[in-house]
Amino acid sequence: MTSLQNQVAIVTGGARGLGAAIAKVLSTRGAAVLICDVLKAEGEATAAELKAAGGDATFVSLDVTDPADWQKVALGATAWRGKVTTLINNAGIVNRSGITGTTAERWNRILAVNLTGPFLGMQAISPLIRDAGGGAIVNISSVAAFVGHNDPGYSSTKAGLLGLTHTAAAEYVDWKIRVNAVCPGIMVSDLNAGGAHLEPWRLATPLGRYGKLEETAKVVAFLASDDASFVTGEEIAVDGGFKSGGAARRISLESGIDLTAGPA
Repeated sequence: MTSLQNQVAIVTGGARGLGAAIAKVLSTRGAAVLICDVLKAEGEATAAELKAAGGDATFVSLDVTDPADWQKVALGATAWRGKVTTLINNAGIVNRSGITGTTAERWNRILAVNLTGPFLGMQAISPLIRDAGGGAIVNISSVAAFVGHNDPGYSSTKAGLLGLTHTAAAEYVDWKIRVNAVCPGIMVSDLNAGGAHLEPWRLATPLGRYGKLEETAKVVAFLASDDASFVTGEEIAVDGGFKSGGAARRISLESGIDLTAGPA
């Protein structure tokens, strides 16, 4: 199992859903975890759960769109464990509206959380990682970055996050900071529970099931670890094959094509 001993990790959006799953996996593998979120009660409960399981965790309130809040987190993390080695930019929101139905206010809000938030986080935290001798940043994007998703704000910010990841990987290499992105496919979480798109998306996923939050969290843990010491500037899809051929496979199956048959 990937070891994260001696790491101090900041996880944004860590109160629930995928963020909480990431915090738990990092904690289980030995990292001290600073859970950051606007959801105070849920964040404190998640931190308490990790501590009850023998982990080292605490909660700090953070609005990722506020530079002043990021500076408070940077100071608090340094005071808490003396260093930061890892930043997981996970906080995100959805819009659930097409281009025509999206107001400028809603568009700006999703950009602020999903894209400006990670940008501000890297500005505030990367010097701390540098001062710790290097480490890792993992940005949580989505397979929506690669396909014509029916949420232009979400899709655009997740695609933009890949560009930010590539730029940061090049900029921070001399600081010994690796920067990568993880692109989850269909998972059921607090963010999307009850969505009408869930079952059709599952059917279009070659592995034929929803992903588990822990499956994505384990990939994040790998990228945060020394096992990924030669991996930077990459985006890794954790999507059951959806991005690489889900639509084509679904068309083949519904057309009655036997994918295992030999040449006609």
